[in-house]
Amino acid sequence: MKLITAVIRPSRLDAVKTALVDASIVGMTVSEVRGFGRQKGQVERYRGSEFTIDFLPKAKIDVVVEDGQVETAIAVIETAARSGDIGDGKIFVVPVEQVVRVRTGERGSSAL
Repeated sequence: MKLITAVIRPSRLDAVKTALVDASIVGMTVSEVRGFGRQKGQVERYRGSEFTIDFLPKAKIDVVVEDGQVETAIAVIETAARSGDIGDGKIFVVPVEQVVRVRTGERGSSAL
């Protein structure tokens, strides 16, 4: 199993969620986060004054999938989240050793 974490534009969250569900990948955790990458924030103007917003709002999606679904999940997220502009986000994949469903005590793949 793998944990896929995607940090994307908040405006693309609904498209990514719909695309994952359409690909039969269900069960996700979504968090509102702030951060920056290569874009290093952005300059805003308010009443004639310029100021820099260092941390931009992002949406973080965590999904645990079977090893065989990893490439599908990455492709779906990448396609749905892409706008073509800097700041579209990142996808991280890390191994998951164990999953336990709290309600039933099921472990492994059946707990997903």
